[in-house]
Amino acid sequence: MGKYYLNYLDELESEAIFILREVWAQFQNPVILFSGGKDSILITHLAKKAFYPSKIPFALMHVDTGHNFPETIKFRDDLVTELNARLIVGLVQESIDEGRVTEEKGKNATRNALQITTLLDAIEEHKIDCAIGGGRRDEEKARAKERFFSHRDDFGQWDPKNQRPELWNIFNGKYQEGEHFRAFPISNFTEMDVWNYIKRENIAIPSLYLAHQREVVWRSNSWIPNSEFLVLEKDEEILTKKIRFRTLGDITITGGIESEADTLEKIVQEVSSMRQTERGNRTDDKRSETAMEDRKKQGYF
Repeated sequence: MGKYYLNYLDELESEAIFILREVWAQFQNPVILFSGGKDSILITHLAKKAFYPSKIPFALMHVDTGHNFPETIKFRDDLVTELNARLIVGLVQESIDEGRVTEEKGKNATRNALQITTLLDAIEEHKIDCAIGGGRRDEEKARAKERFFSHRDDFGQWDPKNQRPELWNIFNGKYQEGEHFRAFPISNFTEMDVWNYIKRENIAIPSLYLAHQREVVWRSNSWIPNSEFLVLEKDEEILTKKIRFRTLGDITITGGIESEADTLEKIVQEVSSMRQTERGNRTDDKRSETAMEDRKKQGYF
């Protein structure tokens, strides 16, 4: 009898589906953290495969900063309608209005870190015991430390030195009252794997990932989109460039790159020659060497 081999995308898919089914088996009220970015879209697609022909058993949770790309919000709403899924939205603006967080001021102000409080409040309010995220180990050194099942204490905090061993694909999802987990099914995907899988599966993505004409300003060594939230400095000017985005966050902090990649095939080709991580154009990650890890320890994605 001949041997049966999976190609590498099949192996990554199988691993991710196994993790998603483990989450459903071990937790009472898990959700998918959905941002409208390619990784959360990929997670949602994998969940469809994992539980087909039933509909996905997870609600989608979005922490809405109020500074999102309009294209991202439309994509989110269209996908929720298509899947007939439940959408939970935590609003950062509500956290600001209630005085639970203080909005930053100044040229490089961002609501990114404010998401922590809104996320933890939503987890507590909806009694969520596991939040499934699209974090990948190749993105950033703090995310490289994550396990598939990432324990969070009763303050929602992450201690990278106090995590459960994961030997022989055995996962321990037990937790005490008030604690919860984050799960990362696509931890072992790289950016190239994500795009090759999206191309293979013909998964719909926001047009922001494809090269297009857009008004931008050069700031923090990347092209920041023009928006109602952008405050120009005296020496800055708005230009129209053909760009695309490798990662999506708030419109105020997500830098684009000049590109001609307006198809999935061209994106795969372009990514294959990249030498900088996709988060290299995120201004929130440039604040310090440990910016991401510091946020994650407080409860960030």
